[in-house]
This record gives sequence, C-alpha cells and structure tokens, in this order.
Amino acid sequence: MKTLQIFFLFALFALSANAQTTPDYSAFSYETFTHHGDTLRYRMLKPLGYASQKAYPLIVFLHGSGERGTDNAAQLLHGGSLFLKDSLRQQYPAIVIFPQCPPDSMWASMKVERDQSGKAINRSFSDGTDREATPGLLVKLLTDSLVKAGVADKRRLYLGGLSLGAIGTYDLLARYPDMWAAAFPICGIGNTDNAPKFKKVPLWIFHGAADNVVPPIGSSSYYDALKKLGADVKYTEYPGVGHNSWDNAFAEPGLLPWIFSHKK
Repeated sequence: MKTLQIFFLFALFALSANAQTTPDYSAFSYETFTHHGDTLRYRMLKPLGYASQKAYPLIVFLHGSGERGTDNAAQLLHGGSLFLKDSLRQQYPAIVIFPQCPPDSMWASMKVERDQSGKAINRSFSDGTDREATPGLLVKLLTDSLVKAGVADKRRLYLGGLSLGAIGTYDLLARYPDMWAAAFPICGIGNTDNAPKFKKVPLWIFHGAADNVVPPIGSSSYYDALKKLGADVKYTEYPGVGHNSWDNAFAEPGLLPWIFSHKK
C-alpha cells in the first residue's frame, strides 16, 4: 500500500510540474482561412484591450518542419510563449499570427538531396517566380482578410521564422518585398541571388555557429550579400549554439523593440 501511495504522489508531482512548464496558449484563437478549396490553419493573438475599429501592427511567424501538421497547435511550440507576456503585449500592442504548414507542404519551393542517413547534403531553391500554394494562401489571408478589413496596418507587417520557416521568410521576402516593414529569419538558408529583391526590407538574421542541420553560411551569406547592397541588415551568430538558436533569438531583449521600430 505504501508503495502505491508513493507512486500516486510521484504521478501527481509529475503532472503538476508539467502543468507549470507548459504555457497556456488559450489566448491564441483557433482560425482557418479557405480560398479556392485550399485551407490554411492558423492561431491568432490579439492585443490586450483589442479595439475592432483600429488597425494594429501584425507579426507573422513561420514554424519549422517538425511543427507541420493539421492540429493547429504544434506551430506554437517555439516562440508562442514570447508573445504571451503581458508586459510585452502592453508595451507593443500587435496582432500575432502563427500559421501551420500542412504536413505534405513547405513554406518555400525547395528541393533537398539527402545522404543514406537522411541528412540534407544539398538544397536548391526557387528564384521566386514559380507558384507556391501555402505561402500564397498566407499572403491572401493577410491582404484580403486583415489589411483590407482594417484589422492590420499595412505599413507595419512583420515576418519571421525559424529553420524551414526562415527559408520561407527569405522566399516570401523575395516574392512580396513591398509587403514587409521588417523581418527576422532564424537559422535559415536560401537563394542569395534573390537578395536584391528585398534589399529595402530591414533584416535581423540569427544563427548558431555550431548548427549541423542548417550551416551558418546559410545566414552569413545573406548578410554579406545584403551588406554589399547597402541594406539595413544585422547578423547575430551565437558561438557554440546548435540548430536551436531560436531560443537565443527569442531571449534577445532588443528583438521586439527592433521589430516595432520599423514601418514602411
């Protein structure tokens, strides 16, 4: 009997600890957007004291490959809790959107060559002229349902993403450079030939120096290309940090002030 009591106490402790460490994402509403038979699932966080007659700044954040799916929940795993802090929501009233990429899709047109172990050894990227279903649906949501409706301020649309989402960030910047007031890709890679297309968009790029999933040159090459173009670009590389450099980026005290300091 004593052993059973100890087991139940341990189980209750584990449940309590898990409840304390798992963020409450209920403030993010469950949303869907459908256009021509295609559906985009997304979560949306409105500002504290939201006023429907006001147009707010809007941040779009694109998740990585591991959060693809149809549950409309996994995409909040990395970054969702950052935007829930009441102090930040009061200081920077904005709408935050976390769309979810379907499991059989990507945020960008990309072909990946892998070795026998499944590790990516080569990636080839679009020049931004081909059709892209999921990102195009996202842009349709922003322009038709949020900007035109006066919900989002078209001069203050911000874009960020990690890993696959950062690849998508570079791709969306190349396709729709006039949309964005600023962008913050984390541990991404892409076609640097597209850099001239979005040289007018301020960027803060992040990467871990020890990333063995997406090499740091994926970010540093974009930084070099944009610097040569005279762009407003920052690059932060974290020594000894692997692929999860988003943890460091989200902890940057200057990230949100930098984002909201820009408008078109």
